Amino acid sequence: MGYPLDPELAAAAAMLAEIDISDLPAARAAQAAELAAAMAAADERGVAVREVLVPGRSAGDPKVPLRIYRPEGAGGPLPAVYGVHGGGFVLGSFDVDHDLNLRFARELPAVVVAVDYRLAPEHPYPAPLDDVYAGWLWLAEHAAELGVDPERLALWGDSAGAGLAAGAALLARDLGGPAARHLHLHSPALDDRLATASARGFTDTPVWNRRNAELSWAAYLGPGVPGTADVPAWAAPARATQLGGLPPTFVAAMEFDPLRDEALAFAEALRAAGVDVQLRLYPGTFHGCAAIVHSGIGQRINAEGLAALAAGLAR
Repeated sequence: MGYPLDPELAAAAAMLAEIDISDLPAARAAQAAELAAAMAAADERGVAVREVLVPGRSAGDPKVPLRIYRPEGAGGPLPAVYGVHGGGFVLGSFDVDHDLNLRFARELPAVVVAVDYRLAPEHPYPAPLDDVYAGWLWLAEHAAELGVDPERLALWGDSAGAGLAAGAALLARDLGGPAARHLHLHSPALDDRLATASARGFTDTPVWNRRNAELSWAAYLGPGVPGTADVPAWAAPARATQLGGLPPTFVAAMEFDPLRDEALAFAEALRAAGVDVQLRLYPGTFHGCAAIVHSGIGQRINAEGLAALAAGLAR
């Protein structure tokens, strides 16, 4: 690995444990231990946090867990951010973004609703997307009781969660569902074909690499399905041929990320379709580096993302 990373990120990358989802039980166990420690240390002061179970998208679907964050003392209907965590479709829960969701709630301020969707490969497409969309419908339908302005809803996602958020935005447009005012895609996983230069070339990048991307799409779509002609745009939004009517969108891409070029291409396709797009490409970065919050570039990524959310919800 000889990438010209930001110096602070390079130092951190040297100490990061490798993520290998070829051994999924081990990867899940390692993440669970990390998340348990992070949740124990989380500072929830000033934010009321509760969890609910809401109906699945279709009859027979299990209920979908949501975690709701509301800033204490905030008056009037607030905007809402619907958060979809990352994890390659196979890892994580709404615990992944707990600290970030607390920050969104405090600093925007906003109600944050985070979804704990079913994971592949046990639950392949469309189950994770169905859960994400069911939670999105519930948020829109219950805006009044949540103290939320139904005209100021944002869909936010990171990595695979960003791909699910984009898929939910396409579903809402195509099915006449509730539209987001702002779509926020951080290092999005959008294209199962993995044919871009970054997807082909970045085989040993920190945190996420081509092998993990291949495994994640095979888990989500089913073995042998990624790259075939039968993958719908709701599952892999880069395949959408009609992007008009999607919400104004913010896209953040990292320079040394296998997903970089699909993010850039999606932003350009949105722009060509007449969608208002903001694109940020961060030099010297890798997938997931915004979690290195002590770094200058990590702080910049997070601050600019927060500012974009605030501006998008204020439109």
